[in-house]
Amino acid sequence: MQEIKLYKSKSKALWLMLLCCPFIAASVYDLWFNDGMMPNGLSWLGLCFFGAGIPLGLFQIFDKRPQIIINETGIFDRTAYKDFINWNVITDAYITKVYSQEFICLIIKDEVKQYVKGKATLKKLSLALGFQELNISVGNLNINSTDKLAQFILAMSQADPINRQNLISHESFN
Repeated sequence: MQEIKLYKSKSKALWLMLLCCPFIAASVYDLWFNDGMMPNGLSWLGLCFFGAGIPLGLFQIFDKRPQIIINETGIFDRTAYKDFINWNVITDAYITKVYSQEFICLIIKDEVKQYVKGKATLKKLSLALGFQELNISVGNLNINSTDKLAQFILAMSQADPINRQNLISHESFN
């Protein structure tokens, strides 16, 4: 069975670490020289908060597991769900952005919505923000076009099971 595997972007992880470095340096400088630029509590808070970006970035760089796997059965998002989302339950897909982070929202059939796990209040909040019960985060993926991925997901959900393998073999997102 052919699969499309999408991985996290190493360049975005490096960018995260580079953006954290000046704030770490300012916090260390303030703690070292204690010239009153910031109170010590803020320096420690800045050091801890922005310092967490370094191991997070390193984890993203060295993580060799695919974040999203697409095959003829369905789509699997390792960060959000424990099993494949079958193509037969997806009726539509659209893109939404929150602070320049892109998500592909999957509209699923009504009879399947009851099986999606999660707290009712969080589901209501998610729907109020323009999301759906199933959402795929694509902000850290190494892909060229989120629109192309959303269109591919929609095409796979509407294709016959026989044609899905053909669609997978002709698609590339990098």
